[in-house]
Amino acid sequence: MSSTIQKRTGRKTPAERAAEIAEAAKEIALEQGLSAITLRNVAARVGVASGLVAHYQPNVDALVAGIFATIVAAETDEVSGLLDRLPTPLERLGMLLETLMDNSRIDVTAIWVEAWTLGRRNEALAACVREQMDAWQEVVQGVVEAGIVAGEFETFDASSVAWQILGMVDGLNAQALVRWDGVSDRGTHLARAVEGMVGAARGSLGSSGRAQT
Repeated sequence: MSSTIQKRTGRKTPAERAAEIAEAAKEIALEQGLSAITLRNVAARVGVASGLVAHYQPNVDALVAGIFATIVAAETDEVSGLLDRLPTPLERLGMLLETLMDNSRIDVTAIWVEAWTLGRRNEALAACVREQMDAWQEVVQGVVEAGIVAGEFETFDASSVAWQILGMVDGLNAQALVRWDGVSDRGTHLARAVEGMVGAARGSLGSSGRAQT
């Protein structure tokens, strides 16, 4: 029997159906990429006709943008929560670098990279990308500014430093998508570069360095 035969589903409320469609689109994005979010693919995942998905999500570009924002905002909130548990800006910055270079987040990295490309032709997605980049900028800049106030960092342009940190993280993680080994220890090299940018002691942003502080 063909696996594409639609599943019989009970009658659901509009809110339940809309949530089911959004969850299916999210699963597809994480498994196959944003470009795989189509009416047909979402309908097959839910087990309904494409027309029903179109009824709830008539604009696929908007659906893709919304799913991107959902996935990325969840990661930003998660990382911000982890940072809030640490007592000092130095510890928070070190943890931030380690967390963002964690290969367990490679699925979200792939979402980011694809969104930058698709956003060239999907303005709704481009707007969401800019909004989420601003959210990350705010997180990183807040850590750097707190370090300046605490006397742990020596820099006078927290905004520029945050922008540069995010640029390096994005670039290194994008390289990791194709398993490039041009830089063998990306996390350590990133930490050393950021230490110089914020004026922190050498080795203080690595896990071993923070353990000694």
